[in-house]
Amino acid sequence: MTAPIPRDIPELPAIPRTHALLPSFVPASAVVPPVRRPLTAVLRLLLAGTAATGVTLALLITDAPLRTLSHFSLQSNVLLAGVTLLSARRAWSARPPLSAALTGAALLYITITALVYHLLLPDPAPHFLATAPAISPTLWTTLTNHLLHTVTPMAALLDWLLLTPPGRMRLRRAATWMLYPAVYLLFLLLRAQLITPTTPGRYLYPFLDAEAHGFKHTLANALLLGLSFYALAVLLVALDHVRPNPIRHRAKTGFRLQPPVG
Repeated sequence: MTAPIPRDIPELPAIPRTHALLPSFVPASAVVPPVRRPLTAVLRLLLAGTAATGVTLALLITDAPLRTLSHFSLQSNVLLAGVTLLSARRAWSARPPLSAALTGAALLYITITALVYHLLLPDPAPHFLATAPAISPTLWTTLTNHLLHTVTPMAALLDWLLLTPPGRMRLRRAATWMLYPAVYLLFLLLRAQLITPTTPGRYLYPFLDAEAHGFKHTLANALLLGLSFYALAVLLVALDHVRPNPIRHRAKTGFRLQPPVG
């Protein structure tokens, strides 16, 4: 015999929740397989080669390679060549892209190179490229100048606008990107103190010439440049979040929807 089921079952008290439910995240690689981008890899390989060619020409036509490498334009081109080469390899082998903190830094520094050269230098002639007598100074210095300060920065911007998905940069990285310009400023000032005052080219940039303008005026110029560079970094981050997505391929997820039967 079984007991009859009561008609009125009293309401049970609610069980208190002892812990919050943790969200479950599924990585995109578990659903969407990586996609090879051979055209992007080839274009980025060309960009890396362009930057490396400009740096190589600058070192070949100068009689002071260490002084030439001390310039921001040379260092930013070297960084861009390395970063773009790694990005080309990842695009070719269908690996995840490089961190936007690294690619954004390379883009910012090469953009600074172009803006400083075209807007702030009163004489854009490459005074740091002391050419040898056997090399034509007009042809090679002009070619090197255009590669370092115009062609490579424009190609880097086009790579960012046409080959890179948007929304990957973060505003908190803008302050981190300012560390390298700050360290570079200290390097310039220390380098000038270690060089004989009568040495030509003691200060690599006229707006940072403490001997001509005084340290107070030079530090004011450096502060103004630092604020401008930070504003440029914030602008790049903002543009990265509002620009359209140039990569509009439909990724294959492994699931195929069939039309209804009947």
